[in-house]
Amino acid sequence: MKKIIATVLIAAGAGAAWADGLKSLENFMKSAHSGRAVFTQTVTSPPKDGQAVRAKTSSGTFEFQRPGRFRFSYQKPFEQLIVADGTSLWLFDADLNQVTQRAQTQALGSTPAALLASAPDLAALRADFALESVPDQDGLQWVQAVPKARDGQLKSVRVGFAGGQLAALDILDSFGQRSAIRFTGMQLNPELPAGTFTFKPPQGADVLRQ
Repeated sequence: MKKIIATVLIAAGAGAAWADGLKSLENFMKSAHSGRAVFTQTVTSPPKDGQAVRAKTSSGTFEFQRPGRFRFSYQKPFEQLIVADGTSLWLFDADLNQVTQRAQTQALGSTPAALLASAPDLAALRADFALESVPDQDGLQWVQAVPKARDGQLKSVRVGFAGGQLAALDILDSFGQRSAIRFTGMQLNPELPAGTFTFKPPQGADVLRQ
């Protein structure tokens, strides 16, 4: 009986702590209209044919302005740029000198910034995602978001907060690939240059429109 009581008390205490994650997300949606940070992203693919797990790490800078604008500038190991300007989603691969343009409304579900940058408030998020607080891990409070539409590539996203500050995104896609993004030096509501979310294909680049 003591073990059962202890388990209930621990679960109740943990539930109260987990609820803070959802509250942190709500506060973030209310107060963070724009932001910038440095990020590190580790993409892990499921093993195939007995091979070891493969992981690729990249890094760069991230800016966003809600609703609907964000910019991921990958600097290492290869230069890539992802820009959402409110209408189109642009992907630029510097090595290939190739640009892919997609309608933003159709493409946002497959991007790691969609959850935080596109929705104007928590109510709008709830329209597209089932949200719940999950146990604290790695010193962060977590919220899990599962898309209500089951036909997309995004299976689930976990959003991590440290002291109410956005610190992490963990994305799992329908192919079992996991992308862990960690933010450092997050600045909320900075004055971002006017052209931050404007993209013009470089001269001579191949442009693919989807």
